[in-house]
Amino acid sequence: MDMISGFRNRLVMAGAMLAVCTTFAQAHQEAAEAASGPNPLADKVRAANSRFLDVKAATAEGYAPIPCASGITGGAMGIHYVNGQYLKDDKIDIARPEAVMYEPMADGTLKLVAVEYITSKGPASLDGRLFNFNSAPNRYGLGEFYELHVWAWKGNPTGTFADMNPKVSCEHTMAPSQ
Repeated sequence: MDMISGFRNRLVMAGAMLAVCTTFAQAHQEAAEAASGPNPLADKVRAANSRFLDVKAATAEGYAPIPCASGITGGAMGIHYVNGQYLKDDKIDIARPEAVMYEPMADGTLKLVAVEYITSKGPASLDGRLFNFNSAPNRYGLGEFYELHVWAWKGNPTGTFADMNPKVSCEHTMAPSQ
């Protein structure tokens, strides 16, 4: 009986340790998500660009779609609606992002998830936040440029300003009609 009692005690301890580890992992994940949540710059971006919640506002302002961008290690950026005039002027204006990013949803709609600011002049920053530098040649076929993604409408566990978002998918991208 002593052996059975010892086994039960170890089993109870293992179960308790598993519960503690699970709780710790959940708290860590929630903390990471909270870190990419409220952010003063993201709040300003949301306030300045909420008109783009409807993709029709983006097209009315001269934005045109380019294919959905997925990461090689997972996650995506979504479909970029790019304004060519804003790309050319090299100005950084919080209310005039060079790209507006949408995630394609299963029902065929597009959900605003982020914006992207792009300039060839740098080093560049917006509200004190430095842009990322992209050298040439690059996958976009562009010269050197600086860019800043702001995940203002969809939390990003890898950070508010990360390029890819593991919570975004191109899975529901519609094939172009022929």
